[in-house]
Amino acid sequence: MKKLFLLIFTTFICLNGIAQKFDGLANTPPMGWNSWNKFNCDVNEELIMKMADAMISSGMKDAGYEYIVVDDCWQVSRDENGNIQHDTQRFPHGIKYLADYIHSKGLKFGIYSDAGIKTCQGRPGSRGYEFQDAKTYASWGVDYLKYDWCNTGTQDAKASYSIMRDALYAAGRPIVFSICEWGKSRPWEWAQEVGHLWRTTGDIVDRWDAMIDIVDKQRDLGPYSGPNHWNDPDMLEVGNGGMTIEEYKTHFSLWCMMAAPLMAGNDLSDMSKETLEILTNKELIAIDQDKLGKQAFCFRDNGDYEIWIKKLSNDEKAVCLLNRSDEIKEVMVDFAFLLKSNDDYWTQDPYQLQNYIVRDLWEHKEIKTDKYPTFVKIPPHGVKVYKYIKK
Repeated sequence: MKKLFLLIFTTFICLNGIAQKFDGLANTPPMGWNSWNKFNCDVNEELIMKMADAMISSGMKDAGYEYIVVDDCWQVSRDENGNIQHDTQRFPHGIKYLADYIHSKGLKFGIYSDAGIKTCQGRPGSRGYEFQDAKTYASWGVDYLKYDWCNTGTQDAKASYSIMRDALYAAGRPIVFSICEWGKSRPWEWAQEVGHLWRTTGDIVDRWDAMIDIVDKQRDLGPYSGPNHWNDPDMLEVGNGGMTIEEYKTHFSLWCMMAAPLMAGNDLSDMSKETLEILTNKELIAIDQDKLGKQAFCFRDNGDYEIWIKKLSNDEKAVCLLNRSDEIKEVMVDFAFLLKSNDDYWTQDPYQLQNYIVRDLWEHKEIKTDKYPTFVKIPPHGVKVYKYIKK
């Protein structure tokens, strides 16, 4: 009986230690940059350092972005001892050198691997080498791991990702764990105890229809998301050229409303004024980074016109009016009614509009709410985003 008690007690202590290691690394959705959407496999040391420099000079670091993540194609082989080897032509000084450079800029460094035998681009995956790879990443100074799901055969997702989680814990360095399983096994139902964020869909494409399709798939996932466990609708396409400025504003707004990780995927060294203004909209970023960590819900769906609501800390609220149509919409808005509206997993006492300032987060100005009805024009594929700020 004494041995059984000691076994149970030891198991409890170990599990509690794991939970403590997991906590606190992603209290708000991670913000940073990833190489894949713009550069795919065409990555190298000079490019990544250039992106780190641009994150600072552009003001993105000041806006809250902190991770520089190298996606697939940095790795080429394993040595005779099974250690993962980087591409020496593209990364002549090695990955630790790159991580050290990024850290010297006050940023954090992320890397990519795969739960299968090969990555999506046919490079060596981590299956069977999880503990060895995690130890290597820790020695390099990695802060963030994106872990993909190509070439996994009949592997069980939860088991495979749990192995890498345990490997990261054993390596002893705090590393944000990004599960990139594409939502195939409904990770929102199990991944809270495994990783810090999990992809909910397949890869994003730089088109309006593809982006809005991902939004549609997030509608019912709000209850699964929160501090240290985030639904991930994939990286941002803002600035890559496949959508209009209005569509990119909508893209960014909806990601912020959904408390999604904000991982830019464009060329940070060559941004238009409009792209930079979208990515560094601090008022929208504050909605995304709100400490309460609530994902917005679709309060009203009138076909081409939707209203999304996000509860914020301090009894505040954000409202997004979405025009999915190809034409300008003029809609009637009752700001008092929207302030009082709730979803089925959030109950509060009725709000009083006179206790709040309503602010337009794209126009960066307060709006008058004393007139009724109030008519608002929304551009095609556009949004209006408001924040109710307590006086």
